[in-house]
Amino acid sequence: MKEKNLRSDMVISAISTAEGRGGIAVIRMSGEGSLDIARKMFSRKGEFVPNMMYAGKIDAGSFCDFGMCVYFRAPKSFTGEDSVEFHCHGGQEIARGILRRTLELGARLAERGEFTKRAFLNGKLSLSAAEGMADMINASSEAEIRAGFLLYGEKLTCEGKRLQAMITTALASVEADVDFPEEDLNADSRTQIGHTMSEVASSLSALCAQYSAGRKIKNGVNVAICGKPNAGKSTLFNALLGYDRAIVSDIPGTTRDTVEGTLEIGGVLFRLTDTAGIHESDEMVEREGIRRAERAIAAADLILYLKDGDAPAAFPQNVPVITVGAKCDLGRKAECDLLVSAVTGEGVDALKELMFERGYGRETGEAFLMEERHYRAAERALKAAENALLAVRGGLPPELYAEDMKEAYTALGEFSGETSSERIIDEIFSKFCVGK
Repeated sequence: MKEKNLRSDMVISAISTAEGRGGIAVIRMSGEGSLDIARKMFSRKGEFVPNMMYAGKIDAGSFCDFGMCVYFRAPKSFTGEDSVEFHCHGGQEIARGILRRTLELGARLAERGEFTKRAFLNGKLSLSAAEGMADMINASSEAEIRAGFLLYGEKLTCEGKRLQAMITTALASVEADVDFPEEDLNADSRTQIGHTMSEVASSLSALCAQYSAGRKIKNGVNVAICGKPNAGKSTLFNALLGYDRAIVSDIPGTTRDTVEGTLEIGGVLFRLTDTAGIHESDEMVEREGIRRAERAIAAADLILYLKDGDAPAAFPQNVPVITVGAKCDLGRKAECDLLVSAVTGEGVDALKELMFERGYGRETGEAFLMEERHYRAAERALKAAENALLAVRGGLPPELYAEDMKEAYTALGEFSGETSSERIIDEIFSKFCVGK
């Protein structure tokens, strides 16, 4: 775990609102001495009551602006330090001038993510909560916002700490077995230790199983639309998007390359890929299009197969397939999951509902493993817990399974950042913008 920020004794300052013109801009400072700088810049003469916003004149040295000022006293602030915010008019040069004045009066420019990093180092939020905040800010779908909020609300950290507490209790029994072998505690405690590690392993297995859904929230659900030439793939692709993205014609083989588009269903991002018709061909460009189609199918989380009188093709295992009977307005009634007419719109909304059900599922309100870092930590914890369980059940000496239990504890600590390396912590906060 990283030591307290070596530069945390200094006041940091940054513009926290987006670049450009707007209704307001926010300049924030954090660190002991923030209020002293604010007193030199703001027109209020009396005491600053914490969490009270005051209206007045902001003196930027070379110009003044009318705005607002609010003071947050440590430790009841976002960073856990004394903090001040100026809310000024949203002109870009106004915000820059006020920021420049804070630097002239002793603050330094904040680094990327330094406000949130200070909050983490001061125990105001966990590392996974900080990642959840970043996920919300960078979200490209409502589902990602919801999942990020669960992380920000410490759902994953709480689960990790719950399992760590169980391991700590079990380790106390192990240490008693090691330190007092003459008391013959081994027979009584081994069963309870095995039960505890079994429960820990079961919880971790369920958590790891959520990574598939979490990855889809983070990256979107990859959907490959496939079938034979002229099966209606591009027409359906356009109908799902709601606009003409792919070229449509009656000539078989019109689509020679993959065409991509996105839409949201139930707040989840779906990434659609319209593919070339799969068939035998001697034409070089067409063969390359078919190869790319096969690659898109191999990478898909969900496949829409437009059935045109033939049996479904062989698809990757464990990838859900929706068999679509397209062109039902022309009287085609193939046996399939759903009949659709992209021309009239019949069945399109029902298809979207089925895509959501099979491609994503439903949200449980529990924390998702969206970050690969979390998943790898959970995997290591699960493996260590399973190894400990095997050792307990195999009657091995407690010294051996104690090491596996400690490994599981350490891996779980990476959720909160308790046991994360300095490199990982720095890498996570470097992804934030300046001012957050």
